[in-house]
Amino acid sequence: MDDQSPAMRLVHLLRAVTVEFDLLGAEFAARQGLHPTDVRALIHLLDAARTGTRATPGWLGGQLRLNSAGTTALVDRLERLGLVRRGRDTADRRRVLLEVEERATELGWAFFGPVIGEVVAAAEGFESAELETVRRFLTAVLAAASARGAEGAAGRFVAEG
Repeated sequence: MDDQSPAMRLVHLLRAVTVEFDLLGAEFAARQGLHPTDVRALIHLLDAARTGTRATPGWLGGQLRLNSAGTTALVDRLERLGLVRRGRDTADRRRVLLEVEERATELGWAFFGPVIGEVVAAAEGFESAELETVRRFLTAVLAAASARGAEGAAGRFVAEG
């Protein structure tokens, strides 16, 4: 592949953005006494709440590619820290649902709010058609990365099982 092609320049830029966000996440985790996986879990739970997805421990474990024991330890830790709460599903009392506590949201906004504001301000400088193109591109990137991650997870389960 031509390392200087427009597509590869986008790949390199996306990688740089990913690294910067990963560093921000690690800094947030360190300041809050969290593991980076804790931060990823909170992000998945916040996204689930935003989209109306019922987040169970099994669902969260699948998102993070964790086994049941690892997921339980993670949820226990987040609950102990007052960042997540377990509750019963009103439709199925056997099911446990996970919700992010307001404290976690406040901590996240206090840390990430400024960069989110700058990203939103940058996006507002683009035409709606340009933003739609960026959205389509990022959606395709996410699909490619998710598919690759799922393949890797399936391989790990086969190798372990």
